Amino acid sequence: MLLKGLKVVEFASYIAAPGAACMLGDWGADVVKVERPGGDSMRHVFADLKTELAGNPTFDLDNRGKRAVVLDVGKPEGREALARLAATADVFITNVRPAALKRAGLDEATLREANPRLVYALVTGYGIEGPDAHKPGFDVTAFWARAGVAHMTAPKGMDPFMLRSGFGDHITTLATVSAILAGLYEREQTGKGRLVQTSLLATGIYTMGSDLAVQLKFGRLASIRTRERPMNPIATFFKSADERWFVHNPRGGSKDWPIFAAVAGRPDLVDDERFATSRARRENSPLLVAEFDKAFAAMSFEEIAKRLDEADLVWAPVQTPAEVAADPQVLASGAIVQVEDGQGGTFPSPAAPARFPGADQAVRPRSPMLGEHTREVLAEIGYSEAEIEAIFKAEAAA
Repeated sequence: MLLKGLKVVEFASYIAAPGAACMLGDWGADVVKVERPGGDSMRHVFADLKTELAGNPTFDLDNRGKRAVVLDVGKPEGREALARLAATADVFITNVRPAALKRAGLDEATLREANPRLVYALVTGYGIEGPDAHKPGFDVTAFWARAGVAHMTAPKGMDPFMLRSGFGDHITTLATVSAILAGLYEREQTGKGRLVQTSLLATGIYTMGSDLAVQLKFGRLASIRTRERPMNPIATFFKSADERWFVHNPRGGSKDWPIFAAVAGRPDLVDDERFATSRARRENSPLLVAEFDKAFAAMSFEEIAKRLDEADLVWAPVQTPAEVAADPQVLASGAIVQVEDGQGGTFPSPAAPARFPGADQAVRPRSPMLGEHTREVLAEIGYSEAEIEAIFKAEAAA
């Protein structure tokens, strides 16, 4: 495994930061997840749902393969144990707010004083400086709303809508892993660790960077258009006779325009004066989209797919989650990994979005039970059985 021998201590909850620790674990790192006595809130995400389905796949996704330790950092014994654990680590990942970390003596300066080689990764909602740096943030608030993503993804005139679970979090996970690996590389050159920091806000800005670059340069940005009124009428969604949607994305210029018209069985549209130039097509896009709607509504999806592929156009079906799960290309791409279920079997789960041919793990260990490895991990860093019992008693007294 690529990161074998790397020790990661995670003191975090929810998705973005635990996801980063999990990805490092997928690539071979030893990850110790430290939770407060109540556990990571994501452990309880399905607790209030009335369902016969067993398990918590949302928690499993970001916590598979870890070892779990429970420490009450509200007590001196818990804080001391976490600090001692961090002193043995290569990487410390947290999304606890900086002020609380400082009060507990778990801030970057304190932990790196004891362990100068430590790469300390801090994930926040809004960054570590500025008037709102202290505020709590989830991806729907810091990433989706405040970074402008919600506004820019809603077509003009449409109300903002909520994003799917973990959308901004998992993009922040990727940013956090990148920052950690850069910190580790620098450490190899200097022998010293450092603070690396990511935020949901900055990740949202970068995610929408192509549009925000226009806003920053020109001071304005066109709104997103509805399906029927795209800037380029062949760059939108269409539906087949059997009610299946697909999207076409033309390459630059007008090269794909006559090819797409031929695929739709409407080569005559190329010579129609209403659509003869790119400007004319843009101005009359509702009319042209309507013509293509009628053309594709008369064809089966299978026929449309065959024509698009033969023309080597850039397109894709709009798939449901069930179709994604059954898509042979999804499986072949390595986008799904098998995870142990703790009962001798496995279940599928999304994989980290990078492959290392020859070093990929076929099956990942299950996510840990709350506090499952507390004794084991504390013993590894020098705690005696009596000291471990004292920590358990202190937590029980709470």
